[in-house]
Amino acid sequence: MSALEQNLADYLQLRRSLGHEMAEARWLLPGFVAYLDAHEASTVTIEAALDWAQQSPTGQPTTVGPRRMMAARGFARYLAGIYPGTEIPPLGLMPVRQRWRRPFIYSTADIEALMGQARILIRSPLRAATYETLIGLLAASGLRIGEAITLDRSDIDWSEGLLVIRESKFGKSRLVPLHSTAMQALNAYALLRDELEPRPEEPSFFVSQTHRRLCYAVVCQTFRQLVDAAGVGAGAPSAPRLHDLRHTFAVRTLLSWYRTGEDVQAKLPWLSTYLGHREPATTYWYLSAAPELLALAAARQNTRWTAVRS
Repeated sequence: MSALEQNLADYLQLRRSLGHEMAEARWLLPGFVAYLDAHEASTVTIEAALDWAQQSPTGQPTTVGPRRMMAARGFARYLAGIYPGTEIPPLGLMPVRQRWRRPFIYSTADIEALMGQARILIRSPLRAATYETLIGLLAASGLRIGEAITLDRSDIDWSEGLLVIRESKFGKSRLVPLHSTAMQALNAYALLRDELEPRPEEPSFFVSQTHRRLCYAVVCQTFRQLVDAAGVGAGAPSAPRLHDLRHTFAVRTLLSWYRTGEDVQAKLPWLSTYLGHREPATTYWYLSAAPELLALAAARQNTRWTAVRS
């Protein structure tokens, strides 16, 4: 193992210990270290980072360049504390081009169709109930799919109607209150699960056919089958995704507040905390997710400006 390879291992371990997932860095940076070692470089230079980021196996322009540069910059900041000659690539050297994808906003009928399709398409009673309940929970709570999968039985406070989300994205934990109807659905599933799976191998709330925690890849594949079978989103510009249930929850919440005359600006930090965002600015993104929501926001702003001018 070269010195830079050891530095990379130490860097990734440090960042993970601070709560960062580092999935993309783990994928990209070994190639950067190999490039530096091949060029007998003892540390990062701006020239080396730029040359590596612009490389493409096919000889064609690569869209991964800005992501490579971002990963190299983070690694360089770490190395600067070890090797005085390290150069940290400046921001903006390779600007990231954000490609915005409009989320699919599910209607109530869409969600009911998906839950109903789970009962029809999946033969195993427990597996059918698992997916029906999982979809209902995601729609009713706006949880990330990873948060729902990692729920343990002890993470549900039945008396208070709360979910305990432990060390989710950004290493944050939070409490998520649920409506009584959602709690009733979870309780019905728990009773069936305990009847059909009395001795699970893991403490997870949702269980798979292997008696263990649900697997993300399998959940995504099954959800796609349910979407196709139910015909949800057929012909839509953006195909429905599992994560769009979270977008739908946020958009519906904001729409409800606008329609009932709530002070959305004042309540937005609450929604941000509920969803587990780092800051309310992230939650503002949902304003662009639905034309109706944009129209209501614009109308509210116009009303305020009219009141100020008069």
